[in-house]
Amino acid sequence: MTIRVLLADDEALLRAGLRMMLESEADLEVVGDVEDGAQAVEATRRLHPDLVLMDIQMPVVDGLDATRRIVGDGDLAAKVVILTTFGRDEYVFEALRSGASGFLLKNTPADELVNAVRVVARGDALLSPSVTRRLIEKFSQTPAKPRSAAGLAGLTDPERRMLRLLAAGLSDADLAAELQVSLTMAQIQVRQLLTKLRLHDRVQAVVLAYESGLVTPGG
Repeated sequence: MTIRVLLADDEALLRAGLRMMLESEADLEVVGDVEDGAQAVEATRRLHPDLVLMDIQMPVVDGLDATRRIVGDGDLAAKVVILTTFGRDEYVFEALRSGASGFLLKNTPADELVNAVRVVARGDALLSPSVTRRLIEKFSQTPAKPRSAAGLAGLTDPERRMLRLLAAGLSDADLAAELQVSLTMAQIQVRQLLTKLRLHDRVQAVVLAYESGLVTPGG
Protein backbone atom coordinates (compact mmCIF):
# COMPACT_ATOMS: atom_id res chain seq x y z
CA MET A 1 0.00 0.00 0.00
CA THR A 2 1.32 3.43 -0.95
CA ILE A 3 1.22 6.03 1.81
CA ARG A 4 0.16 9.43 0.48
CA VAL A 5 1.89 12.36 2.23
CA LEU A 6 1.24 16.11 2.18
CA LEU A 7 4.06 18.47 3.21
CA ALA A 8 3.24 21.74 4.98
CA ASP A 9 6.17 24.07 5.69
CA ASP A 10 6.94 27.67 4.79
CA GLU A 11 10.53 26.82 3.78
CA ALA A 12 10.62 25.77 0.12
CA LEU A 13 14.08 24.23 0.46
CA LEU A 14 12.96 22.01 3.32
CA ARG A 15 9.87 20.89 1.43
CA ALA A 16 12.06 19.96 -1.53
CA GLY A 17 14.41 17.98 0.70
CA LEU A 18 11.56 16.14 2.39
CA ARG A 19 10.00 15.33 -0.97
CA MET A 20 13.25 13.81 -2.26
CA MET A 21 13.73 11.84 0.96
CA LEU A 22 10.22 10.41 1.06
CA GLU A 23 9.85 9.69 -2.63
CA SER A 24 13.05 7.62 -2.59
CA GLU A 25 10.95 5.06 -0.66
CA ALA A 26 8.84 2.74 -2.79
CA ASP A 27 5.82 2.85 -0.48
CA LEU A 28 5.69 6.63 0.02
CA GLU A 29 4.21 9.24 -2.34
CA VAL A 30 4.23 13.01 -1.80
CA VAL A 31 0.92 14.21 -3.23
CA GLY A 32 1.53 17.90 -2.62
CA ASP A 33 3.38 20.56 -0.66
CA VAL A 34 2.10 23.86 0.73
CA GLU A 35 3.57 26.85 2.57
CA ASP A 36 0.96 27.78 5.17
CA GLY A 37 -1.68 26.23 7.39
CA ALA A 38 -4.67 27.45 5.39
CA GLN A 39 -3.26 25.80 2.28
CA ALA A 40 -2.61 22.64 4.32
CA VAL A 41 -6.28 22.39 5.29
CA GLU A 42 -7.47 23.07 1.74
CA ALA A 43 -5.00 20.62 0.21
CA THR A 44 -5.95 17.91 2.72
CA ARG A 45 -9.60 18.29 1.77
CA ARG A 46 -8.77 18.23 -1.93
CA LEU A 47 -6.03 15.57 -2.08
CA HIS A 48 -7.04 13.31 0.83
CA PRO A 49 -3.52 12.33 1.93
CA ASP A 50 -3.01 9.61 4.51
CA LEU A 51 -0.66 11.82 6.51
CA VAL A 52 0.35 15.47 6.76
CA LEU A 53 3.86 16.47 7.87
CA MET A 54 3.09 19.81 9.50
CA ASP A 55 5.34 22.66 10.59
CA ILE A 56 4.11 24.81 13.50
CA GLN A 57 5.21 28.35 12.68
CA MET A 58 3.69 29.20 9.30
CA PRO A 59 1.95 32.31 7.94
CA VAL A 60 -1.82 32.85 7.56
CA VAL A 61 -2.77 29.86 9.74
CA ASP A 62 -0.22 28.18 11.99
CA GLY A 63 0.32 24.43 12.12
CA LEU A 64 -1.50 23.91 15.42
CA ASP A 65 -4.69 25.57 14.17
CA ALA A 66 -4.41 23.71 10.87
CA THR A 67 -4.05 20.44 12.77
CA ARG A 68 -7.20 21.15 14.78
CA ARG A 69 -9.15 21.87 11.59
CA ILE A 70 -7.94 18.71 9.85
CA VAL A 71 -8.44 16.38 12.80
CA GLY A 72 -11.79 17.95 13.63
CA ASP A 73 -13.16 17.41 10.11
CA GLY A 74 -15.08 14.14 10.18
CA ASP A 75 -14.75 13.77 6.41
CA LEU A 76 -10.95 13.62 6.62
CA ALA A 77 -8.93 10.58 7.67
CA ALA A 78 -5.48 12.17 7.48
CA LYS A 79 -3.09 11.78 10.40
CA VAL A 80 -0.89 14.73 11.34
CA VAL A 81 2.74 14.58 12.42
CA ILE A 82 4.20 17.82 13.69
CA LEU A 83 7.71 18.36 12.34
CA THR A 84 9.37 21.45 13.75
CA THR A 85 12.62 23.03 14.89
CA PHE A 86 10.94 24.04 18.13
CA GLY A 87 10.95 21.62 21.05
CA ARG A 88 9.36 23.98 23.56
CA ASP A 89 6.97 22.24 25.92
CA GLU A 90 4.00 24.47 25.17
CA TYR A 91 4.19 23.49 21.49
CA VAL A 92 4.42 19.79 22.32
CA PHE A 93 1.42 19.72 24.62
CA GLU A 94 -0.71 21.99 22.44
CA ALA A 95 0.11 19.85 19.39
CA LEU A 96 -0.96 16.68 21.18
CA ARG A 97 -4.18 18.27 22.41
CA SER A 98 -4.83 19.52 18.87
CA GLY A 99 -4.96 15.91 17.70
CA ALA A 100 -1.50 15.40 16.22
CA SER A 101 -0.49 11.73 16.09
CA GLY A 102 3.20 12.49 16.38
CA PHE A 103 5.72 15.19 17.19
CA LEU A 104 9.24 15.14 15.77
CA LEU A 105 12.02 17.68 15.61
CA LYS A 106 13.49 18.61 12.24
CA ASN A 107 16.89 17.28 13.25
CA THR A 108 15.40 13.77 13.44
CA PRO A 109 17.54 11.39 11.33
CA ALA A 110 16.09 10.59 7.89
CA ASP A 111 15.53 6.90 8.60
CA GLU A 112 13.65 7.70 11.80
CA LEU A 113 11.46 10.24 10.02
CA VAL A 114 10.59 7.75 7.29
CA ASN A 115 9.78 5.15 9.93
CA ALA A 116 7.60 7.68 11.75
CA VAL A 117 5.54 8.24 8.61
CA ARG A 118 4.92 4.51 8.31
CA VAL A 119 4.14 4.07 12.01
CA VAL A 120 1.59 6.88 12.14
CA ALA A 121 0.02 6.00 8.79
CA ARG A 122 -0.83 2.52 10.05
CA GLY A 123 -2.68 4.01 13.00
CA ASP A 124 -0.12 4.14 15.78
CA ALA A 125 1.11 7.28 17.51
CA LEU A 126 4.71 8.36 17.77
CA LEU A 127 6.77 10.76 19.83
CA SER A 128 10.49 11.27 19.82
CA PRO A 129 12.13 9.96 23.04
CA SER A 130 13.03 13.47 24.19
CA VAL A 131 9.41 14.56 23.79
CA THR A 132 8.15 11.54 25.71
CA ARG A 133 10.50 12.30 28.62
CA ARG A 134 9.31 15.91 28.79
CA LEU A 135 5.69 14.84 28.56
CA ILE A 136 6.09 12.65 31.63
CA GLU A 137 8.04 15.35 33.47
CA LYS A 138 5.30 17.86 32.70
CA PHE A 139 2.60 15.68 34.21
CA SER A 140 4.73 14.92 37.26
CA GLN A 141 4.49 18.65 38.11
CA THR A 142 0.82 19.11 37.23
CA PRO A 143 -2.11 18.13 39.48
CA ALA A 144 -4.86 15.98 38.00
CA LYS A 145 -7.65 17.88 36.27
CA PRO A 146 -11.15 17.15 37.65
CA ARG A 147 -12.71 17.53 34.20
CA SER A 148 -10.33 14.92 32.74
CA ALA A 149 -10.98 12.58 35.66
CA ALA A 150 -14.73 12.92 35.12
CA GLY A 151 -14.24 11.75 31.54
CA LEU A 152 -13.23 8.33 32.84
CA ALA A 153 -16.34 7.85 34.97
CA GLY A 154 -18.02 5.57 32.44
CA LEU A 155 -15.10 3.19 31.99
CA THR A 156 -15.24 -0.39 33.21
CA ASP A 157 -12.34 -1.85 35.18
CA PRO A 158 -10.97 -3.69 32.10
CA GLU A 159 -11.14 -0.44 30.12
CA ARG A 160 -9.26 1.43 32.85
CA ARG A 161 -6.61 -1.28 32.77
CA MET A 162 -6.35 -0.93 29.00
CA LEU A 163 -5.89 2.83 29.34
CA ARG A 164 -3.11 2.31 31.90
CA LEU A 165 -1.36 -0.09 29.54
CA LEU A 166 -1.62 2.39 26.67
CA ALA A 167 -0.15 5.08 28.92
CA ALA A 168 2.73 2.72 29.67
CA GLY A 169 3.56 2.69 25.95
CA LEU A 170 2.66 -0.93 25.19
CA SER A 171 2.41 -1.86 21.52
CA ASP A 172 -0.53 -3.86 20.15
CA ALA A 173 1.56 -7.04 20.37
CA ASP A 174 2.51 -6.27 23.98
CA LEU A 175 -1.13 -5.53 24.82
CA ALA A 176 -2.23 -8.84 23.32
CA ALA A 177 0.34 -10.71 25.40
CA GLU A 178 -0.55 -8.82 28.59
CA LEU A 179 -4.30 -9.32 28.13
CA GLN A 180 -3.89 -12.86 26.79
CA VAL A 181 -5.93 -12.18 23.66
CA SER A 182 -5.16 -12.27 19.95
CA LEU A 183 -3.44 -9.35 18.25
CA THR A 184 -6.62 -8.62 16.29
CA MET A 185 -8.71 -8.58 19.46
CA ALA A 186 -6.24 -6.25 21.19
CA GLN A 187 -6.44 -3.84 18.24
CA ILE A 188 -10.25 -3.97 18.32
CA GLN A 189 -10.32 -3.26 22.04
CA VAL A 190 -7.99 -0.28 21.62
CA ARG A 191 -10.21 1.18 18.89
CA GLN A 192 -13.32 0.63 21.02
CA LEU A 193 -11.72 2.40 23.99
CA LEU A 194 -10.62 5.38 21.89
CA THR A 195 -14.09 5.63 20.37
CA LYS A 196 -15.75 5.51 23.80
CA LEU A 197 -13.48 8.27 25.08
CA ARG A 198 -13.86 10.26 21.83
CA LEU A 199 -10.11 10.32 21.36
CA HIS A 200 -8.25 10.59 18.08
CA ASP A 201 -5.42 8.18 18.86
CA ARG A 202 -3.09 6.69 21.48
CA VAL A 203 -1.26 9.95 22.14
CA GLN A 204 -4.46 11.60 23.32
CA ALA A 205 -5.17 8.51 25.44
CA VAL A 206 -1.80 8.92 27.16
CA VAL A 207 -2.46 12.63 27.78
CA LEU A 208 -5.89 11.84 29.26
CA ALA A 209 -4.49 9.06 31.48
CA TYR A 210 -1.94 11.45 32.99
CA GLU A 211 -4.23 14.49 33.17
CA SER A 212 -6.92 12.52 34.96
CA GLY A 213 -4.50 11.09 37.51
CA LEU A 214 -5.29 7.51 36.43
CA VAL A 215 -1.56 7.15 35.76
CA THR A 216 1.20 9.01 37.57
CA PRO A 217 4.86 9.30 36.54
CA GLY A 218 6.73 6.42 38.12
CA GLY A 219 3.49 4.90 39.33
